[in-house]
Amino acid sequence: MSRVKNSVATRARRKRTIKLAKGYFGRKSTVFKTANQAVIKSAMYAYRDRRQNKRNFRKLWIVRINAAARENGMSYSTLMHALKVNNIALDRKVLADMAVTDKEGFAKLVAQVKA
Repeated sequence: MSRVKNSVATRARRKRTIKLAKGYFGRKSTVFKTANQAVIKSAMYAYRDRRQNKRNFRKLWIVRINAAARENGMSYSTLMHALKVNNIALDRKVLADMAVTDKEGFAKLVAQVKA
C-alpha cells in the first residue's frame, strides 16, 4: 500500500490555529503545540463567560433597580412584587435603563405601583 501524505491539510489546520492565536504573548502565538493549547483554553473561557455575562448583567440591573427604588421609598422585592400584581410586564433590563436615564419616569412608575 502506498504512503499517504497529507501535508497540505495539516499545514492549513495549523495555520488556522496560529491565526486564532494571533496576539498571544511569546511562543503561544507562533508554536503550534502551545498555540493550540492556548486557543482551546481561550475557547473554554469564552464559552463559560458567555453564560457568566448574562448573570453579571442581571446582577447589575438588580442593583440599579434596587438603588432607584429605595430613592423612591420602596425596596427591590416589594417593587417587583407590586409590578407583577399590577400586570406591568417590564423586564429588569428596561427597568434598570429607566432607573439610570429616566429618573422621573421611574418615579412615576413607582408612584403608580404604590397606589
